[in-house]
Amino acid sequence: MASTACFLHHHALSNPTRTQSQRYVPTTTITTKPNRVVCKAQKQAVQEEDGGAADAVSRRLALTVLVGAAAIGSKVSPADAAYGEAANIFGKPKTNTDFLPYIGNGFTVQIPAKWNPSKEVEFPGQVLRYEDNFDPNSNVCVMVTPTDKKSITDFGSPEDFLSKVDYLLGKQAYSGKTEAEGGFEPNDVATANILETSTPVVGGKPYYIISVLTRTADGDEGGKHQLITATVSGSKLYICKAQAGDKRWFKGAKKFVESAATSFSVA
Repeated sequence: MASTACFLHHHALSNPTRTQSQRYVPTTTITTKPNRVVCKAQKQAVQEEDGGAADAVSRRLALTVLVGAAAIGSKVSPADAAYGEAANIFGKPKTNTDFLPYIGNGFTVQIPAKWNPSKEVEFPGQVLRYEDNFDPNSNVCVMVTPTDKKSITDFGSPEDFLSKVDYLLGKQAYSGKTEAEGGFEPNDVATANILETSTPVVGGKPYYIISVLTRTADGDEGGKHQLITATVSGSKLYICKAQAGDKRWFKGAKKFVESAATSFSVA
């Protein structure tokens, strides 16, 4: 009788008292794949009896198996569905291990996991400083100072606000005479250019986010990218400043600086 490649075996009952003859009847090999069924004809010796009854049974069996295979082939297993995707079948979803949440007094911020706490105090009201272990120029600071403003918008535009806290960008230490060089005006050895500003509202509080590129005449790292996030809450001015040198900025530090600055949130 007919057999298939689906490991389904059927045997026809034969009458030992009848004369039987052998002939070849086409049978069907079923191969199932996700969303596809492939059928191939084969030849196999069968016992013929009752004038073609074997042919009819063989055709019925092939049709039955083909329908069943088509039903199986129309379903894609979870393993097949997850192929090519970031599936985590045997465990919980992976968490972002590049950052660690820091919960301070009235604020939260995401700190790059490979940065370490620093005791250096640069600015008034500084309550937190973390820096890259291999490059102190890549760091994040949080400052909290009293203010009589009710909202960050009371400082004016983002540009107006930055002019009031320009100490965050550093002071020009050299005060002598210089010639114009490297794109700097005479007697200037440092510049600060605002690249972008935004004014999101988070939890009902307006924020200022300011991206600044500072450069010095000595060309140290080609300048520094500094991101400043600020808001006012409870008569306090909250500022988060994250920065990295220009060279490291384009070698991966951008991700850590931007994520730290934009994650800053005040209760």
